[in-house]
Amino acid sequence: MKGGKLRVHPLFLAVGALSAFTGQLFVFLAVFCAALEHECAHAIVARRYGYTLSQLVLMPYGAVVKGDLAGIGRRAELAILLAGPLCNLATGIFFVASWWLYPELYPYTELAAHVSFSLFLVNLLPAYPLDGGRLVRLLFAPLGKKRARIAGMVCSFLVICALLGYFVWTCFSEPQFFCLLFCLLLLGSFGGGTYTRILFSEKRLLHGVEERRVCVDGGITAGEAVRFLREDRYLTLLLFQKGEFFAELNEEELLSALSAGEYEKPLLSLCETV
Repeated sequence: MKGGKLRVHPLFLAVGALSAFTGQLFVFLAVFCAALEHECAHAIVARRYGYTLSQLVLMPYGAVVKGDLAGIGRRAELAILLAGPLCNLATGIFFVASWWLYPELYPYTELAAHVSFSLFLVNLLPAYPLDGGRLVRLLFAPLGKKRARIAGMVCSFLVICALLGYFVWTCFSEPQFFCLLFCLLLLGSFGGGTYTRILFSEKRLLHGVEERRVCVDGGITAGEAVRFLREDRYLTLLLFQKGEFFAELNEEELLSALSAGEYEKPLLSLCETV
């Protein structure tokens, strides 16, 4: 979360006030906390792959994390996408397990468990920009960006049509306006879960940045090495081959290789070309 900016959408405060006025403040806080946990899980896993949270926005329906995942490998992106839903799933299971250990907590944790499981399922819907929609694009990525984008659009369209159909059906009994609102959010492409590459700003360089030297096997790939990047340290990799020192690789050279899409290239081969 370090280095990220926090922004509060005006409607977030309005919905919070309305929830308090109507006696639904606890529900609002439960949804907000679960959504915030979801986005933080994305950010924490992304941090392992050398990306950092650029902006966290508190929205009326939860939270959104923003940035840029350009150039990231498919394995790393898959791990980041699944981090949020799996975190909600684990939290929901934790609350359910607490019912057996401490039955008296059931009245207080039932809503929290319901919200966690709901976010887990909703975010896996194959509609962009939900995690499920991004997952569809990732799965179709080997077929090309254009086909992956079309597949994502088709899946999103089908999900929106299904939600609208369900809303129309509920109008004959008890209208589910939340379903209609959710469709509008999808149509407006709200959502996040993206991150920006760790880089040093001129302002931070003026105050000095310490060097971080890491000894590592030269056989690991450039994509695997990004987990050593830190916002407050300049990275220098000391590459070893068969237990003996081979060469040094600095942060600029590593980022240059990543920008060229050489995620799967061993670090030793990068030293041979720089």
